[in-house]
Amino acid sequence: MNKDKALEELFLANTPYFDDREAFMASLTQRLDAVEYIKQQQDATLKHYKMSMVAAFLVGILSGVFTMFFILSTPAEVPLFKFDVQTGVLLWLTENSRLITATSLALLISFGLISIINNVQEIMNMRLNMQK
Repeated sequence: MNKDKALEELFLANTPYFDDREAFMASLTQRLDAVEYIKQQQDATLKHYKMSMVAAFLVGILSGVFTMFFILSTPAEVPLFKFDVQTGVLLWLTENSRLITATSLALLISFGLISIINNVQEIMNMRLNMQK
């Protein structure tokens, strides 16, 4: 508590003196211009992030639709990829290629949606921090 009182007394006792008001105002104007420039750059960056998110979303939707259309339009008995072996792991991969591809695609789409949501939340947080 004593430290707080001592600091308060120190700040109250200090009276700054500005001997050159014009230099101070020029310096202040320069700093305010720098702050305005940084704010404009941050706004441009946020706009760029938004456009990138929209483009990534549209590309993801289109590629997901195309891939799902391709997987669902081929016959279920025809594997999506085939190896010319009759034993081992490669045969198992050939037999389960449709399931593996569908699962991989679902995981990829889920990861993409989670990434988009996280990026949107980060942009919202950046905007709130800029307004404070």
